[in-house]
Amino acid sequence: MVAATFTKQLEAIVGPGHVGEQVLLGRLTTFGVGGPADWLVEPRSVEALQGILRLAAGSGTPVVVLGGGSNVLVADAGVRGVVVRPRLTAISQPGADRVRAEAGVTMNGLVRWLIGRGLAGLEAWAGTPGTVGGAVHGNAHYGGHNLSEHVVEVGVLSTLGALAAVPVTDMGFGYDTSRLFDTHEVVAWVDVRVTPGDPAAMRTVARASLAHRKRTQPLHLPSAGCVFQNPDPSRDRVPDGLPWSAGALVDRAGMKGATVGGAMISAVHANFIVADETATAADIRALIERAREAVRGQWGVELRDEIVYLGEW
Repeated sequence: MVAATFTKQLEAIVGPGHVGEQVLLGRLTTFGVGGPADWLVEPRSVEALQGILRLAAGSGTPVVVLGGGSNVLVADAGVRGVVVRPRLTAISQPGADRVRAEAGVTMNGLVRWLIGRGLAGLEAWAGTPGTVGGAVHGNAHYGGHNLSEHVVEVGVLSTLGALAAVPVTDMGFGYDTSRLFDTHEVVAWVDVRVTPGDPAAMRTVARASLAHRKRTQPLHLPSAGCVFQNPDPSRDRVPDGLPWSAGALVDRAGMKGATVGGAMISAVHANFIVADETATAADIRALIERAREAVRGQWGVELRDEIVYLGEW
């Protein structure tokens, strides 16, 4: 399909000004690196998102969804096809015990909304980067708990744009995963379980969570959160005396502070890679592989990626 024609078709769905061609994606990620998208589209309604998916499916154009850009590494060569950045930001309360947040709502924004209305459940998730859609897609975790523990139902769109309400039991949630990795469905909204709570008490919990993150994570530098998943007791074997922690294994393998180009394994938390203004996606990925090889060589543990790679590598 001719690019100009496809651009006009996208604009007919989302409106002028919400479609970009050859847009550099680095500025939309927390790493700050990455090449261009053929098209970047920012739908502001579920209907517009459905229209984009239908158009792309009909033309055979690949679709990649980008949320808050906090758990991804975009290739220097960029991403082919359409990158959809949902700007769906509505929050509502369809029932006394549940709140619905659209995919583009930030996790911090949802926490603030709930605390302001005296609705408890997610206050400990204050400081979680990214959007609700991304958090659901990867079943975000914090403090030994998964987001799925709070989920009631998820509105998902098929690759053809069909909307379905899926109960939490059918979402295939696991550690850092959901069925969306296989089905390529797109999150439209999520319903989370809430209970009445005291806003002051919830703010205390939220502040404690933020303070813990600031103490233990290099939040002052560009990163993408944890790079590796922690080992899984059901399928991994970690030698006696070693912690079941990816960061600790990378640290004990002597990799803390290691660099490739403008990328460095954080001195604060060895499961974080931080980037300076010279870093490329290739630098970051090469350092990830060095850390993986070091842990494999010393401890025989194969670390799996928590970070998601987007684009042409």
